[in-house]
Amino acid sequence: MKPIPRGAARHVVVEGPIGAGKTSLARRLGEHLDAELLLEQPETNPFLNRFYQNQQRYALQTQLFFLFHRLDQMRELAQLQLFPRTVVSDYLLEKDLLFAGLTLNEDEYKLYRQIYDRLSPQYSVAPDLVIYLQAKPETLVARVRRRGIDMERRISDDYLTLLGESYTRFFHNYDAAPVMMVNSENLNFVESADDFLLLVQRIESMRGRREYFNRGD
Repeated sequence: MKPIPRGAARHVVVEGPIGAGKTSLARRLGEHLDAELLLEQPETNPFLNRFYQNQQRYALQTQLFFLFHRLDQMRELAQLQLFPRTVVSDYLLEKDLLFAGLTLNEDEYKLYRQIYDRLSPQYSVAPDLVIYLQAKPETLVARVRRRGIDMERRISDDYLTLLGESYTRFFHNYDAAPVMMVNSENLNFVESADDFLLLVQRIESMRGRREYFNRGD
């Protein structure tokens, strides 16, 4: 197995808004580390396509499905941590609150928050390292449009922009784990071996709780 980022890190999370490239990087990093992958799998959510067509009607069902699915995965993660195995994931459980705050009305959010607060402490596992991928709103929009996933065609540019801004605020205050904040504007971690290895080197040399990586630094 290859060296694990940031010394003894065994649970690595790649995060970022839609279009940032988090799942692609998580897969690449998982392969590099010979790690167990724990992925969001949005295609398994039966409400997601309907949510993109009618956000107001299907937001609560969509969020609750994601929450219960991720809690199931957190239970699996707790079992994996009993063994000396590296795990790479493409989401933080806490980011569910970010999406809920964007999509639910006041009463729905109160209900969702009650369920979240009741269940999440049982299964929430803080990662050893978070890699947060950033990009400009227009870059995120362009990437989503370019990859041409049918379900995503219904996502508005305004929603993608608002989501990117919400991620920025979320990680400004996030302190539950060390964070490597990566400007992904001019980096291609999947197709460029040099870009990927450069990122790995920066992570392995990370010493603080919060560091920034921008190509050319």
